[in-house]
Amino acid sequence: MTEPHLRDPRYHDISSRVALAGHPIHAMMVTFPIALVISTLGADVFFWWTADPFWIRAALWSSGFAFCLGVLAGLVGTVEILLAPGIRRRTASWTHFVAAMMLLSVAGANWGLRLSDPPASPLPWGILLSGLATVFVGLAGWHGGKLVFEHQIGLLLAKED
Repeated sequence: MTEPHLRDPRYHDISSRVALAGHPIHAMMVTFPIALVISTLGADVFFWWTADPFWIRAALWSSGFAFCLGVLAGLVGTVEILLAPGIRRRTASWTHFVAAMMLLSVAGANWGLRLSDPPASPLPWGILLSGLATVFVGLAGWHGGKLVFEHQIGLLLAKED
């Protein structure tokens, strides 16, 4: 006997609603904020190690771009989750969504801290926020990976004849 939600045809509608030539745009966009969040943490660690003010500027720029590009990727992901019934009906989708929103909140706070007082921002709060953002990158990425590898979301599957 199958579970009732598996009999619902909408559960199996996992095709991307926001795609370019069959490739989901959300999956293409998230790589940049992920790399920039980790770069911000790296810049904070290097500032802590060297005390070179260059790393303060590098962290300011990388945190700003991480937040802005993360918002864009988040908007695309939100449209995707709202328009695709098969994606919307999976618990892993909502776990990924909540983790990504927490990540954006922390990334925004991290950038805001750096904008308000750049010289004082890296230690201790900047590096703590960067570390927390990196943890949320891992959490959101884990659940995003579950959507791809376990639920086959975002994969272009060939139609059987």
